[in-house]
Amino acid sequence: MASSSDIIDRAVEENSDSLKELSGKIWEKPELAYEETFAHDTLTDYLEQHGFQVDRKFKLDTAFRAVYKQGSGGPNIGYICEYDALPGIGHACGHNLIAEAGVAAALGLRAALQANPSAGATITVMGTPAEEGGGGKVKLITANAFDGIDVCMMAHPEATNMLSPIVLAVNHGSATFTGRAAHAAAAPWEGVNALDAAVNAYTALAMLRQQLKPDCRLHAIIAEGGTRPNIIPERSALRFYIRATTDKELHGLKDKLTTIMQAAATATGCDVKVEYDAEDRPAHYSNVITNERLIESYAKHWQSFKPAFPTVVPNRVWASTDMGNVSYVVPSIHPTFSMGCKANIHTREFADDAMKPEAHAATRCVAKAMSAVGWDVLTDESLLASVKEAFEQQLAQTG
Repeated sequence: MASSSDIIDRAVEENSDSLKELSGKIWEKPELAYEETFAHDTLTDYLEQHGFQVDRKFKLDTAFRAVYKQGSGGPNIGYICEYDALPGIGHACGHNLIAEAGVAAALGLRAALQANPSAGATITVMGTPAEEGGGGKVKLITANAFDGIDVCMMAHPEATNMLSPIVLAVNHGSATFTGRAAHAAAAPWEGVNALDAAVNAYTALAMLRQQLKPDCRLHAIIAEGGTRPNIIPERSALRFYIRATTDKELHGLKDKLTTIMQAAATATGCDVKVEYDAEDRPAHYSNVITNERLIESYAKHWQSFKPAFPTVVPNRVWASTDMGNVSYVVPSIHPTFSMGCKANIHTREFADDAMKPEAHAATRCVAKAMSAVGWDVLTDESLLASVKEAFEQQLAQTG
């Protein structure tokens, strides 16, 4: 009898042409957050045709759930599909490949299950819209969409292979300063300059960066600064993102930023309103907690499937994603994988690379690895127990 790895490998390769076509259709018709109707329909049709029970518009209009169940009992293995694009530059984050990998991983694990009729398990493919700032997974978590799933996996295309990238928590905020308008030439002393407050705050934020820990990030713009040069600005606004390695550390940065905004207002005689997105709001993304036991299994299998670009680089800071929020409720992994390109994500060059043959080959390899991890989890009770134990320990350490 063929090994589970051989069965997975054969199943993914037998579907390689249709998987590439599936990915290509999504790539050719990029859709923004919560507008991914074509991708939703294309993915759900494909999964239904391959024997999955599909819940369309699951909790959200462009989300879905596709389930394959064999036998009774057994763990529920989750695979994530993303499929939203970026404005103006299409699939420059390679979400067409993330969708392809999630579907391919499910097909591989299903084949291994079917070859072992006595095995019982559930495979769940979660279609999650609006990762690019819309927080689709955050909304799905709030709607209890991940209840009952034992582990969750996805892989993200990149220029390099990282097993456990440092994916930062992020929160969006704003500060609105209110002063008093006056004629800038005739009676400037009657005004209270809200733009001065914004400039003061922006300068203080720039100074704060020197004291930030190496893995923290702070981005800010002056979004409003007045209407005409001859009017003392009565209103200004800053917009900012703050990122940190954990949600806990993010809270400490928020306190510092609030103090800066209040000091800038006091120094200029303005009033200020500081606002942050709440933790259950879509714009709050948690850091990714990479499950140690799951990623060990993934690394072993990924190498066994002989990736074309096998070099693994040290983990480094790598943006933010709402997959972080999932990793706080379900044991998860979010490795990155190289497509053999040099371009970084969110560039036109990366979008072009996401349709090259090398990209699809790399995607199939990581999909097979995720299938094999799923097989390990459903056939080894001790592994599932250690995954859950590691999840609780890492969650406690992070919090």
